[in-house]
Amino acid sequence: MAKITVVVLGDPSEPTLKLLDSLASDANISISKTADGLGDALAEARVLFNWSGSRAEIVNVLARAPKLEWVHARYAGLDGIMSPELQASHVPLTNGRGTFSQSLGEFVIAGALYWAKDFPRMLRAKAEHRWEVFDILELSTQTMGIVGHGDIGRAIARRAKAFGMNVLALRRDTTPRAGDEDVDKVYPNSELHAMLPECDYVVVAAPLTPTTKHMMSTAEFNCMKESAIIMNVGRGPVIDEAAMTEALRTKRIRGAALDVFEVEPLPADSALWDLDNVFISAHTSDHTKDWLNDAAMFFVEQFARWKNNEPLKNIADKTAGY
Repeated sequence: MAKITVVVLGDPSEPTLKLLDSLASDANISISKTADGLGDALAEARVLFNWSGSRAEIVNVLARAPKLEWVHARYAGLDGIMSPELQASHVPLTNGRGTFSQSLGEFVIAGALYWAKDFPRMLRAKAEHRWEVFDILELSTQTMGIVGHGDIGRAIARRAKAFGMNVLALRRDTTPRAGDEDVDKVYPNSELHAMLPECDYVVVAAPLTPTTKHMMSTAEFNCMKESAIIMNVGRGPVIDEAAMTEALRTKRIRGAALDVFEVEPLPADSALWDLDNVFISAHTSDHTKDWLNDAAMFFVEQFARWKNNEPLKNIADKTAGY
């Protein structure tokens, strides 16, 4: 049986891509940073694995790979690669949704504990060699609202519920689904303003689409409790960063725990760096020891499903953008 041609947009020197050698008995694999570098392999390519290719390079592959049957993206968010050409293509698109959700869920709990136990106050007291006794909060008395109840949102809800929290979730489709056992109430997207005043922690875990861009802006921050915390592990532009910065600067809300930003790396002159009520992570909440290996091995598992005509996991809705 002839081998399947798989093309990979990525750096051939990336050590993690050596894991694709496990497909050698079934596939001829070509790896390049660019479509041009994939050369003659494009004519026979049936699978594209986008490891780190740009939107433009993916469009280039689509135009030059007439036999392409499936595209897989390493990461969960698809905003960086989505294009009219990809959306119009008949080729199914899958992503790495779920590969990083557990770590992101842990980051959110860490952020919640950071504020519930008032670590900033502890650290200030330590720096000043000052013994200070003060009251703290228990997560079991708090409400967490999750904006975007997909795979990441479900991982967050599961951990929040393990701490006894009241968990609210906002999503496009409120039809009951797996993971709802960890949620006390589900809100449709149209009821964001109804959910926000109930929350002690508002966690953004939504993908970036034209609909979700800046869905958290001045009006939304004005709906939140003054004691509330905003967290973002989704995509930076889902939050209007200028509006959030103003809400934090004026203490309209208590604080933030942020892993993603509108511009990355976060510019050195961003006001967020100087605010004492902001916890900043450099988009590393999913950078576990094995995160890249996990992403590569998920593709290997997906390839086996595809080759055996089994249903693929994580088929994206290209119209919705995720």
